Amino acid sequence: MTDAFVPLLVAVPLLGAVLAVAAGLVSERGPAAVAAAVLVVQTVLAGWIGSQALLNGELSNGVGGFVAPYGIELVVDGLSAVVVTLVAVVSLAVLVYAVRDDPGGTAFYAQYLLLVTGLSGMSVTGDVFNLYVFLEISGLATYALVASAGTGRSAVSALKYLLFGTVAASLYLLGVGYALVATGTLNMADLAVELARVGYDSPLVLASFGFVVVGLATKTALFPLHTWQPDAYNDSPDSVSALISALVSTVAAYALLRIVYTVYTPAFFDAVPVARDAIVVFACLSIVVGSVLAVAQSEVKRMLAYSSVSQYGLVVVGLAIGTRAALFGAIVHLVGHAIMKGGLFVAAGTVDDLTGATTVEEYAGLADRFPVLGGASAVLMLAMVGVPPAVGFAGKWYIALGAVRAGTWPVAVVIFTSTLLTLAYFAILVERMFVAPASASVRAATDGGAESERLGGPAAPPRSLLALVVGAAVVAVVLGFAVTGLETALEPTLDTLLSP
Repeated sequence: MTDAFVPLLVAVPLLGAVLAVAAGLVSERGPAAVAAAVLVVQTVLAGWIGSQALLNGELSNGVGGFVAPYGIELVVDGLSAVVVTLVAVVSLAVLVYAVRDDPGGTAFYAQYLLLVTGLSGMSVTGDVFNLYVFLEISGLATYALVASAGTGRSAVSALKYLLFGTVAASLYLLGVGYALVATGTLNMADLAVELARVGYDSPLVLASFGFVVVGLATKTALFPLHTWQPDAYNDSPDSVSALISALVSTVAAYALLRIVYTVYTPAFFDAVPVARDAIVVFACLSIVVGSVLAVAQSEVKRMLAYSSVSQYGLVVVGLAIGTRAALFGAIVHLVGHAIMKGGLFVAAGTVDDLTGATTVEEYAGLADRFPVLGGASAVLMLAMVGVPPAVGFAGKWYIALGAVRAGTWPVAVVIFTSTLLTLAYFAILVERMFVAPASASVRAATDGGAESERLGGPAAPPRSLLALVVGAAVVAVVLGFAVTGLETALEPTLDTLLSP
């Protein structure tokens, strides 16, 4: 019975985008209210359907009653349940920031809900072509949201993102075309069977795999395909930075994991080990180079952006290693990174709004002025480093454990090195916040805002935004304790993904 409700995970936010436009014709505040109501419904729906999938097994719905391979199939298993729920919860939480950020205009909220539509569709689709459709919906919405800052820099960043995104989606679609020519089907489950029948060493299958992986790796922002990401994160409105840093590349990485394990299956890596080796090498490069570039940054949002390049490299290396521990670690790190990085971008935007501080040096003395905000931010940074018991430690531990068990010791060394580099750039930021005295220039920036002048000093962080940052810090720690339970809940899904 629950299967019948699966299409609502896509239909609800899509209908909400239309209602937001209609509400904008009636009331200036209407679109924001519609977006809030729709995302509450989406969160409840995703939580209910996701819990049913985790408790009772995979849910599937052939939209319109058409069966595979000709129908459009939506599937919710344990993994997609976690991702679609993550999308709903984070989107609802960041909307609180977006409303305060005052993006203005009906278009923003319609684009916001379209992005949720695309990401939700990517999470639950069982068809590789419809994954492309949802990939494009989420991409187009993201380009518009990045440009919504209304500055020249945001327009250039959105254009850059558009060019990279279009190439990435085209490469993915080209790979889907090769798979279709080889098998005659687009359904993920059917493709898994037909690709094995055709043979993994077929030129069509090899070309399909290569194009699909490169396309999704670009969307995930792996080095050297990452150059769109820092500008997009840095130049978009603060609330948009928080949303896309938490979800867009996260869902793209999930799509890469889903395609590799559901369509090509682990048997592909057994038949073509060079493919696994190539992904491991590029993921390790992304881990190291992303961390090095983050250390070199002076702007906080750019530092966080390059940090994401490194963290997604960890996720991809976990899925490429392919042991049970490494794959589970990739999933844990994917979810944990979304929470931690979203919270850090909310914190960075809040600091910018309150003080005008955007660089590491300008964060000097921040914890003295805003102790709760500074403390919660420090917890999130330490969680990103991998300090136990936070979720960042759990994800890295499982990936490293999987690497050791697979005999790929160099990967474990790379993970350890990246952890030290992550500690380096976050330790500098924590030191500036808690130890360094505020400089005169920073005090001037702090006291220069209109609200600060009215109150005669630095304004207090809005309670709603403070709650988001503190909540993200708490969740990052709690998830670290919940990892064992999550592993048990995902055991049937892991068994299915890892079966040859």
